[in-house]
This record gives sequence, C-alpha cells and structure tokens, in this order.
Amino acid sequence: MHPKALIDEAAALLEQVFRFDHPADAVVSRYFREHRALGPRERATLSDTVFAVLRERLKLEWLARSGSGSKWRRLAILAFPGDRDFLKSALSDGEKNWLDACSAVTEADWLAPHRHNLPEWLASSLTSEVGNEFDALAHSLNQHAPLDLRVNALKKKRDAVLADLRQAGLVCEPTPYSPLGIRLQGKPSLNKLPAFVQGEVEVQDEGSQLLALLVEARRGEMVVDFCAGAGGKTLALGAAMRNSGRLYAMDTSGHRLDALKPRLARSGLSNVHPIAIAHERDDRIKRLAGKIDRVLVDAPCSGLGTLRRNPDLKWRQSPQTVEAQARLQTAILHSAARLLKPGGRLVYATCSLLRVENEAVCEPFAGTHPDFEPLSACSILDGLGLKNPAQLCAGDHSQWLRLWPHRHGTDGFFAAIWQKKA
Repeated sequence: MHPKALIDEAAALLEQVFRFDHPADAVVSRYFREHRALGPRERATLSDTVFAVLRERLKLEWLARSGSGSKWRRLAILAFPGDRDFLKSALSDGEKNWLDACSAVTEADWLAPHRHNLPEWLASSLTSEVGNEFDALAHSLNQHAPLDLRVNALKKKRDAVLADLRQAGLVCEPTPYSPLGIRLQGKPSLNKLPAFVQGEVEVQDEGSQLLALLVEARRGEMVVDFCAGAGGKTLALGAAMRNSGRLYAMDTSGHRLDALKPRLARSGLSNVHPIAIAHERDDRIKRLAGKIDRVLVDAPCSGLGTLRRNPDLKWRQSPQTVEAQARLQTAILHSAARLLKPGGRLVYATCSLLRVENEAVCEPFAGTHPDFEPLSACSILDGLGLKNPAQLCAGDHSQWLRLWPHRHGTDGFFAAIWQKKA
C-alpha cells in the first residue's frame, strides 16, 4: 500500500478509537474486519500507530498543535513506525519540515505531562501510591509488556517446555517469580506452535499466575473462580487441582465464558463447570453457599495495572468510574464470602494500581466479617518455595500481594487472602 493511503487509513482508525466508546483493541479488530484488503504488514503498521498515540497522547498532541491539516493525520504522522524515508515520501514539503522540527525537540523541552502521558487525576493518584518512584512507574506503563506463558503442569514440566520452545527457534527464559512461567522475547505467533496447540502452555502474565498460586487449589476440592472471564486463572486452578474435584467458572458474561471452551479443550481439563450468572446475588450462587473450599474473586476493575497492554484505559477511566467499580467490588466480595465453608480460603484480586480498588475495599471486610481471618500473602508464597516473596508483598506482616510493573516486570496486581474460621 502507498504510504499516503496508509497514513489516511491510520488517521481514520485513530478518529474511531478516540471516541472511546469501545476498547481500542475491539475497535481495531472491527476496522480490520471491515477492511479485509489490508494485508498483515498494513495491519501491523496501523495497530502500532494507534497504540503509540494512546501511549504518548499528551506529548504527541502537544507536538501536533504546530502542524497543519487534520488532527488525526498529524497524530498518525508523528506516531508512524518504521522507515522515515518511506513516511516522508507521502508528505508535503511543509509536513516534512514540521516533522523534522518535531524530531528536534529534546527531553528538556517536555513538561511533566508530556513525559508521563497520564491524565492529571491518575498521575496524582499514582504519585500518592509510590511517591518518588512515580517517574519510574509512569515510564514502565508506557512500555510494551512482555509475552508470558504458563506451563500446564498436567502435561509437561517447565524445563521440557523451555527446551521445546528453544528447539523451535524461540528466545525464552523462566520468569523470575512464577515457577510455572516462561517469558518470550518479542511477539512470536503462537497459534501453530505445537506446545500451544497441544495445551502445554497458555498465555498468562506472570502476575496473574501468582494470583492463582495464592489460592492453593488442591485435589478433590470444590473451588470457585467467581469472576472467571475468559478463564486464564480457571485453567491454572484446574491444573493445580490435577483435574480432580469440581471447579466452577462463574461470570456474568456468557460470551466470555464461551471463549473458555477452546482453551479447556486444549488444556485437557474435565473438572471445570462454567456457570453464567446474572449478578453476584444469583440463585445459583446461593445453592453453593457454605460448600466451597476455595474462592478466587478476580474482581472487575479499572484495569489500570494493564496499561502496558491496554493504554486506552487511562483515557477511558475516570475517578467516577473507579469509585463505581469499588462499590461493585465490595458487593462481589461480600457475596463470594458466603460460598466458603469453615476453613475455606477467600482470595480477592484486581489488576488495578489504585488503593481505592484494593486496600480500601479489603480493609473494611474484617470489620463486617469477623468470621474471616487474614492470611499473609508473603507466608503463602514462601511456603510455595518462591524466592524473596517479601519483594512481592506490602502491608502489615506483608499481608497483601502488591505487584508493580516498574518493580517486578509484571502487570500491576493486588491480592488479599482470608480464611473462614472453623
């Protein structure tokens, strides 16, 4: 495709994405379905352009002010990846001069918002969370996330999978914390990789793997993944249970649960029972009250710990949406607690960086549920043999799991654990 046409396509796609009425990846996927003449290279270029603008929006919008023509075209030019001569072949002389002037802007010229590229409310919230680590955190959130895999221990050991992946020409290494994780270099296609097709590995961020480990699901137990989504943690729990007992994957979205089916088929698990529920007070939940050994509440949240993968979330969320999520999280946590039998374990988790969705939801729980006692995330991880678990935890007695992209190289995650008193 001629570079001028490619820039025009990028500008049109950016305009659609920046309406923020749907997640960016969904808008991009729909655009590609509607423009099937676009080849793999063109799609990769358009996708990279869009996500570069989402990551560095404030800086690029500041630079774009000095240009001319459509705002979306200016942003597409500034974020266009690849060869600069190829790009300039589609530009007017005025645009070339403007682009050269933009390229000459140095780091010293940027204001703080241009460096961190976060909305003011979020920058303020994160500064209160991490203090003088804010610049490092903001920088990490604008980087690309690595591609992590979780080894399906039902089928193969990690060392054997590592050997197979290297034999296939992939550059990979064990993840630093999860005993089941493998980190790949780059973004290789996995769909035809034998280890993936045969269910020996699943794509799962290392932090998400650690959340599943905190549940310590065991053979023969009754376990609930309360907000299962597409089932990444469900699959990890089922493997930990060695395909025995009963594992209920609950979610309010039947569509997301449908996405679990092909993953289940690859995994070899037969102990998983998907259940679509209407809400956290659904009668199907009530029928299991007091019968469950372990419950994972991977609560719906702002997702701001996943900005490396979903940079549009920082522009789509607001203090109001976060507060609404926190109210829903509290209701879900209280409902899930009813499922536990005496001695059962409850794990509450989010992929949020914000206290309002994490500690502020969990701290009141003890006061309203005196029959639950908190457990130390650090002690659990230490018992599982993880190295330096204290590095992953925060709070009194390292009670919470607290993962940060700039510290741990994972997405941002939080988890709290309780046991129901016998």
